[in-house]
Amino acid sequence: MKTPLQLPAWLAPIVPDKAQLLQPLRILGRGIRAGWRGIGRGLSRLPFMAQIKKAMPAFARTTTFKLTILYSAMIAAFFGALLVYLYYSTVYYIRAESENRITVEFEQLANAYYTGGMERLSQSVFERMTLSGSQFFYYLEDSSGRKIAGHFPRLPADPPTAGMKTVYFDFELPQADGTNTLRPAAGRIVRLRDNGGALMVAFDTAQQTVIVGRIRNAVYVAMPIALILSLAGGLLISRGAAKRADELAKTTEAVMGGELGRRMPVRGTGDEFDRLAQRLNAMLDQIQKLVESSRHTGNAIAHDLRSPLTRLRNRLELALSKPLSEDAANETLGTTLSEVDRVLDTFNAILRLARLDAGSEGTLARMDLSGLAEELAELFDPACEEASLSFKSQVAKNLVILGDKDLIGQALANLLDNAVKYTPSGGAISFTASRTPDGMIDLTVIDSGPGIPVDERDKVTQRFHRLDSARTLPGSGLGLALVESVAELHRGELILDAGNGLPETPGLKATLRLPRA
Repeated sequence: MKTPLQLPAWLAPIVPDKAQLLQPLRILGRGIRAGWRGIGRGLSRLPFMAQIKKAMPAFARTTTFKLTILYSAMIAAFFGALLVYLYYSTVYYIRAESENRITVEFEQLANAYYTGGMERLSQSVFERMTLSGSQFFYYLEDSSGRKIAGHFPRLPADPPTAGMKTVYFDFELPQADGTNTLRPAAGRIVRLRDNGGALMVAFDTAQQTVIVGRIRNAVYVAMPIALILSLAGGLLISRGAAKRADELAKTTEAVMGGELGRRMPVRGTGDEFDRLAQRLNAMLDQIQKLVESSRHTGNAIAHDLRSPLTRLRNRLELALSKPLSEDAANETLGTTLSEVDRVLDTFNAILRLARLDAGSEGTLARMDLSGLAEELAELFDPACEEASLSFKSQVAKNLVILGDKDLIGQALANLLDNAVKYTPSGGAISFTASRTPDGMIDLTVIDSGPGIPVDERDKVTQRFHRLDSARTLPGSGLGLALVESVAELHRGELILDAGNGLPETPGLKATLRLPRA
């Protein structure tokens, strides 16, 4: 008696590897990509493609639309690949299960053949043929080709000379009404060792064929639906994006046409178009501010420089109309030089403001603001005493900022100079430098002068803007404009408020607020 120690080679199942199943898909994908690129290059060279592009809707020519189509195609390709993978995986699983079941059946028949020879094998085949509910079909013949047992009149194919052979065939299955139904089947034919006979074990694949067919039909239906839905979604998204881009383009055209008050629409969705619109609106605000400032500056320069230039011309004309003594000539030249210096100071202030706006003025570095404030307090104390003004200063220690010492010094000097200039005799001025709870540093100048009306506080920081009450005093109207530009350069702000005086003389509280280093 022989008992096999291992499964015979002719019983090893033939199950395709997944890599073998997916390799055609990879080759197909590479071919599709190469073909798509070639088609795109070829179509772009055709003469009528330019006309087609012109006839396309505006949104279809946008980059957003092209990207959307690309993403839609990628999504459709992904779903297609997923469905194909599911199809092949399911078919692979069904076939593997069938192969395993046949392998188990062959193992049992092999044990019968090795233990009892041909007689025991034929007996096992007869027993299995009489079992009710068996899913297998059998056929056994001897070495001369004579049928010993089986469901079929003959083998569907010639048996192999050695080993195993897989066959697929159709057979007629008798029905209860006496008719026959053609059914698909798959099986293995094995040449028996030491005997020369042949054994076939097959099974009905009709149910598996139906399942595979349903899966194939589902793939055929799902792939076009996925492609259509992805393209439809891409079209909707691209049209929305193209509409937003058109809104931005129309607003830009309106601004170019002179409507500086137009702004980009912001829908509040927080998407990239909203962020772009907000930044463009901020840029347009700054452009409008600069344009209006330039317009105002031109008018103000013509208005403010006309008076000193007119006085200068009249004085020179008067000096030329009659002989002058040496003392009179020196006096005329001195007065003329003072007028010229005022004009030059005005132009220097204009140039400095222009450099500040252009970002070419000032170098930010860590600096001790406390020391600078104390120096300015010592500098303006005698000036206040000479103007019969009381002056108090309080400067906190260790105030460190990231700033330009010269610019901040100029800004503080402008605030203190304005306080001395506009505070009447007997008034009071205070200067403080302190920290705020929110991490800022306040440089505050408070005077007891006439102050600035609330409706004029936003205007006095404009270049050459002066209150009517201040036009009789020397000045160019650029001091507070320079202070505000210095504050913006240092990411701070200039705050103008009422002082602590009486209602008729409320005074002015000017605060230069800067961030700490």
